[in-house]
Amino acid sequence: MTEPVVHVVDDDAPMRESVAFLLGAEAITTRTYDSASAMLDRRTELEPGCIITDIRMPGMNGLEMVQELKRSGVPHPVIVLTGHADVSLAVQAMKAGVVDFLEKPFDDEALLRAVRMTLSQSGSDASRKREMADLAERASQLTARERDVFEAIVAGDSNKAAAIRLGISPRTVEIYRANVMTKMQANSLSELVRMALQLEQH
Repeated sequence: MTEPVVHVVDDDAPMRESVAFLLGAEAITTRTYDSASAMLDRRTELEPGCIITDIRMPGMNGLEMVQELKRSGVPHPVIVLTGHADVSLAVQAMKAGVVDFLEKPFDDEALLRAVRMTLSQSGSDASRKREMADLAERASQLTARERDVFEAIVAGDSNKAAAIRLGISPRTVEIYRANVMTKMQANSLSELVRMALQLEQH
């Protein structure tokens, strides 16, 4: 088995280098690209592993690159980095097949955890079925109002937009949102979005 390679795509050289340095310090092999097109030029010869890409880049952005990789049949899982608290864009990215997203500035440990999980995620059918049953069980514990807030978050609504849509105060949305995170056992927004998409697909 050859070691997996993490392909890092970012037009920002210091960011690209710091991600490569962080992974290299953990003995994870990386290859860097300064644009989506530089990555796509090598799509037929990418070493197995995963891809980390910034979502906002000049020319083709990360989301468009993910869609293009998918069209080309590239199987690599993708982690997206976003410098903006742009939930709706992150949701779009996850619907396009991205496995995780991290907001910049991110915690080094969070990135390493995301990369390790992504590289190890082959997962058997049996464990996937068990995970789905667990998710469905957790979702069934949500009250009707919590479910409304869950759906609003996943649709990319801010607390304020969700409050207007549901006719409650933003503070109340925050409380429901915290309850949803706890009941669904989600550690991050990206995890919650992933759970919602899994539930939607079943």
